[in-house]
Amino acid sequence: MLFPLDETAPPAPPALVGIARFAAESRSLRTKAQVEYFEIESRSLLNRCSNPNMPFRWTLNPYRGCEIGCKYCYARYTHEFMGLDDGVLFERQIYAKADVAKLLRRDLARKRSGAIALGTGTDPYQPAERRFERTKAILEVFAEVGGRDLSITTKSDLIVRDIELLRRVASCNRLSINVTVTTVDPELARRLEPRAPRPDLRLAAVRRLADAGLAVGVFANPVMPGITGSRASLSALAAAARQAGATYFGGGILFLKTSAQQQFFPFLEEEFPELVAAYRVEYGGNAYLRGEYADALRERIRQVRAEHGLESSPPLGGPPPPNHAQLSLFD
Repeated sequence: MLFPLDETAPPAPPALVGIARFAAESRSLRTKAQVEYFEIESRSLLNRCSNPNMPFRWTLNPYRGCEIGCKYCYARYTHEFMGLDDGVLFERQIYAKADVAKLLRRDLARKRSGAIALGTGTDPYQPAERRFERTKAILEVFAEVGGRDLSITTKSDLIVRDIELLRRVASCNRLSINVTVTTVDPELARRLEPRAPRPDLRLAAVRRLADAGLAVGVFANPVMPGITGSRASLSALAAAARQAGATYFGGGILFLKTSAQQQFFPFLEEEFPELVAAYRVEYGGNAYLRGEYADALRERIRQVRAEHGLESSPPLGGPPPPNHAQLSLFD
């Protein structure tokens, strides 16, 4: 025997903790093509926003991962918390959170004041919502427990399914709905957002939401230099937003974390090779675009917004309506 047998047992792998353990223990719900769905436990549904510049204190995401598959998506890094380091898995392994209504009622009962943003890390109306209705379950809670400042951000026209429920939510909360449309060019949108509804379908959803009396705006997020950042592109989108009934228009400049760069840069090399060098210089050492060009792009967004008579944010109005359930106790 050339080598003695090693009688020592190999070291045990490190124990998974937190969200990584929940992910490993998740129950598979369904598989289709290249996408697999799981159900995952959560300790809480409301998560405190760590960025003080955001107009909300709490974030709320019914799902982990998003199969819409936007090439620029900044949120791919969130799968790394579950030990899933391949950025492609963000759109191929989708986790529906379990017991969302129960968790949300518990979180709201803890009197967590401050604005709540639904759909910051994944789209709450992504295709999984048709099957699992976790967003709908969450809205049912807000329709019962009011007095909150709530925003919803989506790039899916599936949201019109819940118009009557959204009206109930708006009757006892201050609600604004942000529909993301990066471009009115359907061919460009398909390349950037492979499994998102067409821009015209999203704008039609804006019209239906506005006609239902809901506060709705269009987000041009992210504005991508050299791709969707021209004055002509932004002006066409703002005009379409205004025509659809939007009252406000947002436009945040693209930012690219490392996990997003790993997906976005190869996309650029294939689709926009003339932009690759500039993007690598501008974003190579920083997730954010800075400097004179960024300032000029922000000013362009501001000018386009003003030209089309749109606001920069939803109307604030007064405080959120009181909780009807609480009022009924004293009727």
